[in-house]
Amino acid sequence: MHALLDGLLNTSPLVIACIVFALVFAEDAIFVGFVIPGETAAVVGGVIASRGLFELWAMIVIVVSAAITGDTVGYEIGKHFGPRVMALKILDKRRAQLQKAEDFLKDKGGVAVLLGRFTAFFRAVMPALAGLSRMPYRRFAFWNFSGGIIWGSLFVTLGFVAGNSYEEVARVVGRDAAIVVAVIVVAILLVWQVRKHRAKRT
Repeated sequence: MHALLDGLLNTSPLVIACIVFALVFAEDAIFVGFVIPGETAAVVGGVIASRGLFELWAMIVIVVSAAITGDTVGYEIGKHFGPRVMALKILDKRRAQLQKAEDFLKDKGGVAVLLGRFTAFFRAVMPALAGLSRMPYRRFAFWNFSGGIIWGSLFVTLGFVAGNSYEEVARVVGRDAAIVVAVIVVAILLVWQVRKHRAKRT
């Protein structure tokens, strides 16, 4: 990945933006995440911003937009071509993981779309599974936007702060970030349930 970073640093800002967007987008839309995890591209984008080639906010917008758009395309692919997608040979060695992703989606619903973004395999397949399961698009969109904003902002900022340590950050922080987000989501759901219960009593 050092070669990728060095190559990008010698490229025009427009090309950099297109490459980072394409890598993050393709992970969710066409399963490129099996080869290059999207958080690596996001962190590299942050490193590039730290070198002064982009404003931090601009790189965050690029990554978040790519993440949300990629998930949306993945959802539509799952909705219209789900059975064919799930039968792809690329998934043959990952059937156990795929079953876990399906069970996670069935158990958690929309929350799985948000939390799945913080695990490489789930991030690649969850949008298509949501489309295949006929999850209402409004529900999917809410969790997709929430996850995209949190994930994109987090990893780009980490890359910006970490500089040349981006590979270690991308490797380590995924698990910890997922735990933090899970705690936040659980807290939000608990508050929502309490308020719902109080409203019914009232």
